[in-house]
Amino acid sequence: MTIVLDPTSERTIPERARVPRPASLRGKSVALLDISKPRGDVFLDRIEERLAADGCKVRRFAKPTFSKPAPIDVRQQIASSCEVLIEALAD
Repeated sequence: MTIVLDPTSERTIPERARVPRPASLRGKSVALLDISKPRGDVFLDRIEERLAADGCKVRRFAKPTFSKPAPIDVRQQIASSCEVLIEALAD
């Protein structure tokens, strides 16, 4: 028997509805969020090149540290200026 412990200590797991994905990113405003882990920026550089070649408007954002959620002002900027978010998770 395997027991898995939840480090968040949440007693009830919140359910969140998934946001439908757009059929295409062409012409969309895309936010790239660097979570400040090593080489995440390298990954996002390549993604930015591919998105720009496909006609997307790309904006870059970064968290000050990977160990905490993005500050509220960064989240608000992303939500108010972009239609899609891609977050870099790399090590």
